[in-house]
Amino acid sequence: MAAAPAPIVPASRTDPDRDCPHCPRLVAFRAENRAVNPDWFNAPVPSFGDPDARLLIVGLAPGLRGANRTGRPFTGDFAGDLLYGTLAKFGFSSGTYRADPDDGLTLSGAAITNAVRCVPPQNKPLPAEIRTCLPFLAATVAQRPSVGAILALGKIAHDAIVATFGERPSRHKFAHGAVHRLPGAPAIYDSYHCSRYNTNTGRLTPEMFEAVFARIADDLEATAS
Repeated sequence: MAAAPAPIVPASRTDPDRDCPHCPRLVAFRAENRAVNPDWFNAPVPSFGDPDARLLIVGLAPGLRGANRTGRPFTGDFAGDLLYGTLAKFGFSSGTYRADPDDGLTLSGAAITNAVRCVPPQNKPLPAEIRTCLPFLAATVAQRPSVGAILALGKIAHDAIVATFGERPSRHKFAHGAVHRLPGAPAIYDSYHCSRYNTNTGRLTPEMFEAVFARIADDLEATAS
């Protein structure tokens, strides 16, 4: 059976509606979570950060007890602790991250989004759900012409970014620490996702994560001079 076409999204629509209807499985999961945890955000999580960002970070999808609960990307779970701590170390944020969207933290020169905006069951979006959300990722990139670097956190994010620029992921394979330069696109940098699982297993260490950010910071500085 052929895949359903992605919804037509106006270029100005960078984020889905709160009750986005496009993915039946995610809609049902959202409804379940709203019933169980009515005080949680439980909706497509909007992008967060500097409108004039030079660095755009793309994750997989909101975590159930993280961004799906708080309404801000990577806020409320371990992945956020590592990501926001690293952003602060490299001068991309001001304020103190307290895993709360009301903590006053702001990003400077950076923005964060997800390839899939709704939390998926078991943190595993289906291919059709990833395709359906691609127009929102494309709009997010298009609305930030100042972006000179895109950081993909994991293979799903990487593949979604590559597809957004009309290229085949099979021709630009994900690899931690790799840099991809596609025609008409900002440089794409790959990192393993900063999840607790990856850090607990040693697949990703803070030093490995910081090395990717160091290269991005150096490259952005070089292109600005």
